[in-house]
Amino acid sequence: MPEKLKTTFAVGMLALLLICQLACGGGVSSQTFNAPAPPAPSPTPTPPPGPVTAYNHVFVVVEENHSYSEVVGNTSMPYFNSLISNYGLATQYFADTHPSIGNYFVLTTGVVVTNNEATPPATVTADNVVRQVLALKKTWKSYAESLPSVGYLGGDVYPYAQHHNPFVFLQDAIAATQVNNIVPFSQFATDVANNQLPNFGFIVPNQLNNAHDGTLAQADTWLQKNIAPLIASTTFQKDGLLIITFDESDFSDLQNGGGHVATVVVSAHAKKGFQSTTFYQHGATLREILHALGGTTFPGSAATATDMDEFF
Repeated sequence: MPEKLKTTFAVGMLALLLICQLACGGGVSSQTFNAPAPPAPSPTPTPPPGPVTAYNHVFVVVEENHSYSEVVGNTSMPYFNSLISNYGLATQYFADTHPSIGNYFVLTTGVVVTNNEATPPATVTADNVVRQVLALKKTWKSYAESLPSVGYLGGDVYPYAQHHNPFVFLQDAIAATQVNNIVPFSQFATDVANNQLPNFGFIVPNQLNNAHDGTLAQADTWLQKNIAPLIASTTFQKDGLLIITFDESDFSDLQNGGGHVATVVVSAHAKKGFQSTTFYQHGATLREILHALGGTTFPGSAATATDMDEFF
């Protein structure tokens, strides 16, 4: 091969080699290689809405002195049993003591406080539901049927029974700025109709309508007349929770202190027909009241009670 042709061939081969090196990313240390960007991650899908865990309107109704077996399935209480079918039933719920007053105190303070209904304490200073509701910047009312007047703190005026209205003993409830939240039950229908319900309401039927002196059928009729409108209200359907329980079982039933009682948990967000087998007592109801309203501090036995989240 002539010398000139050899030189041209060598230069050509060198150029080809350089092109290959550049194409493969080698040869020049200052070479910048722009790799393609990785594909963007898929957006995290929005989870489907779950059950409501915070409520803005929570209510408790307390009936009197009947065992679980006397209530659940009783044809004299069709309305109560329809709530069981449509909402949740705590099948292993037990009162804390006998007689009534200690159970009402557990529902509001988490402590029995006293079993002496004849001479209850004038003022209970223990931590309580009102103190915690106010700490949450929420409102409350005690609706006591046959209460003689707003803010009445006196004794029995039949069929009103003072020892079934624990708020008249609670230091935080009887303070001058709060005592007018203790109202006759006649105010309840007005508050429902006017959309002026408090964040927490404690409902006390009188001795004729709570199954203490009247019949279970009478108590059931009262519930249907007065509580069905609450459940049907727009306010309740949006963010309402209702627990109906019995303060204690028959006096002969001493299981876990106060006997086996029926308790239903009602909410538009509750599991339909759910039947819990978890052990509960009144401290659990107190805990659920505050837990549902967003509280994290629980008085007395409520501090160690089991949450009732399984109902939702």
